[in-house]
Amino acid sequence: MEFLFDGDGPDRPTVLLAHGAGAPMDSSFMTDMAAALAGHGLRVARFEFAYMAQRRSGGGKRPPPKVEALEQEFRAAIAALACPGPLFIGGKSMGGRVASLAADRLHAEGAIAGLLCLGYPFHPAGKPERLRTAHLESLSAPALICQGSRDAFGSREEVAAYALSPQISVAWLEDGNHDFAPRKRVTGRSQAELIAEAAAAAAAWIASVT
Repeated sequence: MEFLFDGDGPDRPTVLLAHGAGAPMDSSFMTDMAAALAGHGLRVARFEFAYMAQRRSGGGKRPPPKVEALEQEFRAAIAALACPGPLFIGGKSMGGRVASLAADRLHAEGAIAGLLCLGYPFHPAGKPERLRTAHLESLSAPALICQGSRDAFGSREEVAAYALSPQISVAWLEDGNHDFAPRKRVTGRSQAELIAEAAAAAAAWIASVT
C-alpha cells in the first residue's frame, strides 16, 4: 500500500486520512488539508482505496464498493503504516465515515487514539431522511468532526437535532460548504482560511486527547 506523507517525524501524532468518494488522495482539498495539519506539528499519512487507485491505471470511474469492503481496506492501511506515536484515523467525507465505522473497535483494541472527520456525510445530499448517524449515537472513541455550517450533507441546523455521542466534538466552519469553501462575497473569507481553521481545531483537539 502506498502512502503520501506530510510532516513526517519521530514520535509525532499521526493522522491517517482517506479520501472522499469522488476525488483521490492528492486532490487539492486533501493536499491542502494535509499541509495545514503538518504545519501544526502533526504527521499526516494519506492513502487511496483500491477502486480509486485503479482509476489511475485506466480502470475507469468505478463507484466505491460497499462500506464493509472499504472498512477492511482502512484496517489494512493501519496495519501497513509504521506509526511509533499515537494514531488518529479519519478522512474527507466518505473516508471519514468509513473510519468512524471502525473507530470503536480499533480504539478498544488500543490501535487508535481517536477519530477525525473532515466534512462528515450525515446524509446524502438532498436526502436528509437517510441518516448515517446510528453508530455515532453510541460512539465511545474520542472524535472531532470539522463541518461547514452550510454543508449539504449535514448543516449546522440539521446536526443540532441529531443525538450524537458526547465523545464527539464538532468544529463549525462558518459558511463553509462540504469542501470548507465559504461564499467569499458573503463572508470575505476563502477556502484556504477555513482549511487552516479546521487544521488548527484538529491540532488543538489532538493535543487535548494525547
